[in-house]
Amino acid sequence: MSPAEPADEITLVDQHGGPPEPGLRDRAQRAKRRPVLPAWAKSRQELQAAGKGVAVYAWHVAAYHAVRTPWYALRLTLQAPQGAARVVGGTLRWAVDAEGEPFRRVAAAHEDVGEYLKLSRQRDRRVRWRSAVGVVALVGGLASALSLYVLASTWFLTLAGFTVALGLGWLGQPTDAPIIHRAVEIPKAQRLTSDIVLRALGALGIAAISQAQSKGGPGFTFTAPITRDGAGWRAEGDLPYGVTVTDVIDKRDKLASGLRRPLGCVWPEAVPDEHTGRLVLWVGDHDMSKSKKPAWPLLKDGSVDLFKPAPYGTDQRGRWVPVTLMYISGIIGAIPRMGKTFLLRLLLLTAALDARAELHVYDLKGTGDLGPLERVAHSYRAGDDEEDIQYALRDLRALRAELRRRAKVVRNLPRDICPESKVTSELADKKSLGLHPIVVGADECQVWFEHPEHGKEFEEICTDLTKRGPALGITLLLATQRPDAKSLPTGISANASNRWCLKVMGQTENDMVLGTSAYKRGVRATMFAWGDKGIHYFVGEGADARIVVATYIDAPTADVISLRAYKVRKAVGTLSGHALGEEPETETPSFDLLRDVASVIPAAEPKAWSETVVARLAELRPDAYAGWAPEQLTSALKPYGIRTTQMWGTTEDGKGANRRGIKRDDVLRAMAERDEPPAAA
Repeated sequence: MSPAEPADEITLVDQHGGPPEPGLRDRAQRAKRRPVLPAWAKSRQELQAAGKGVAVYAWHVAAYHAVRTPWYALRLTLQAPQGAARVVGGTLRWAVDAEGEPFRRVAAAHEDVGEYLKLSRQRDRRVRWRSAVGVVALVGGLASALSLYVLASTWFLTLAGFTVALGLGWLGQPTDAPIIHRAVEIPKAQRLTSDIVLRALGALGIAAISQAQSKGGPGFTFTAPITRDGAGWRAEGDLPYGVTVTDVIDKRDKLASGLRRPLGCVWPEAVPDEHTGRLVLWVGDHDMSKSKKPAWPLLKDGSVDLFKPAPYGTDQRGRWVPVTLMYISGIIGAIPRMGKTFLLRLLLLTAALDARAELHVYDLKGTGDLGPLERVAHSYRAGDDEEDIQYALRDLRALRAELRRRAKVVRNLPRDICPESKVTSELADKKSLGLHPIVVGADECQVWFEHPEHGKEFEEICTDLTKRGPALGITLLLATQRPDAKSLPTGISANASNRWCLKVMGQTENDMVLGTSAYKRGVRATMFAWGDKGIHYFVGEGADARIVVATYIDAPTADVISLRAYKVRKAVGTLSGHALGEEPETETPSFDLLRDVASVIPAAEPKAWSETVVARLAELRPDAYAGWAPEQLTSALKPYGIRTTQMWGTTEDGKGANRRGIKRDDVLRAMAERDEPPAAA
């Protein structure tokens, strides 16, 4: 560079002359405002639950002590003499200043004359004053007692004597054997404090946290006070730079050890719409899998509108989590024995409580877990035998045809009635349109998609239902214990908007159910323990992944609920299909007789006996030609102008014979006339 050329200007990014920082108004507008009232104070359900809990507690305590009151009174009366002795002995020790005797002995033992005389004079003053008080109290007490004895009524004297006896008994009870015990032993969960949180995080072995704490720093910056949140404590803050929430989630067992809490009480989570180092740590009072759950609101009564949210489970804080079963398709994934089938049954029971809903239920595991829904299902099968597969295939084909019919109906509706081109609850009420909700539930759906012959067709139909069904009032719910690409085809998993993922073993299965990169975002169903039955991540309802424990409904209870749904459906006339004992019509096999006959008579064989053709046709299509006789073949070919003729041939044993048969040229001619008819003159 020559001296005449100016040097490139260097701009310091941190120089003081840069743009001004945001003012107070801008910071206030962008500030995150905390709610004036905590969530529990705004929840009518939580307030009712708390009030009910207090009332139940008070009633139990009152009843407990009321039953034991006579025993309390007897024991206190028997201990009254000991209490009286304690009162008299204590009064005498007070009057003679017995509490100062040890000090006077120490002064005498050390021959400290001055201190001893000082303490003795103090004792003399105390004894004179206390003796005078004692005499006055004794005289006044006796006078009052005599007055009451003479003037008071019998009932008052009895009550007073009983009260004095109980009071003396209370004073006479042994310290190690109190008469009245607690009616309720309340477990005291340790209060979550900042010191406990920092201690637990420091025990995780994460280098950045340990390094910060070794230098005297906290290793975690609290962004809000630790507060009570439902039945637990909530702590929120920022992890050190470079540490993510997923790093903490991976060490949840160590975190629980550091907090000295059961694993089911400790739930670290990421904060939506924040950086990946913002941690929310919720520590419950009780293990989530073992704590008592509130009763399902729909357990004994109530109905459902599938186009509106309905409760199905609770979060860690005991708050109900809703699900809307219309406008969605859903996937349930888990390893065996974690509650997958129970969750599917719960969702189908919810759908059954909407009397308009048409249920198609398939228990491909074949154990009968979905049996309670049979009485209300339009279609139902339990098992994976060939007839069950054929039944399901016919049903799904009919559903695809129904999907196309609905699309035409919605397309032709006036815009003011159907403004968003989708089925609504109001449209579902119009029976003439036939747009009632349809819910299809299949447990162990991998049986369909892995079927060697029909797997591709199952996949094609279910993909179509997943993509187009939600807008047309059709919901598909698929559950599998093998969440992989083969069990859940990509076209289905990519379009299912609702996901329920119970415990899975690895990242691949986790992301197959919860969506791509869910594992990296910290949404990890791998962290659930073996005892976390029914606990799962739920993605849906327009919210980020939430941890939910599904309401537990056992088989007998499910049977009662489905019976209630059956009675309602019977009353309004919405039972159909299997629930009425009807079975779908068997599809007539579609085949091309001429092409099939031409295919079994090769070009090198210009003619063949009818009995040979029938045998070959039966081998080609057993479902269509099994059991055909040569005469039946002759009758079927007659409309095409094909006649059987006598022809010479050789039997299997090499002997010649003359039997009726078919010429291949006649079949080809009939095909040509049918497929390419001559033009009209």
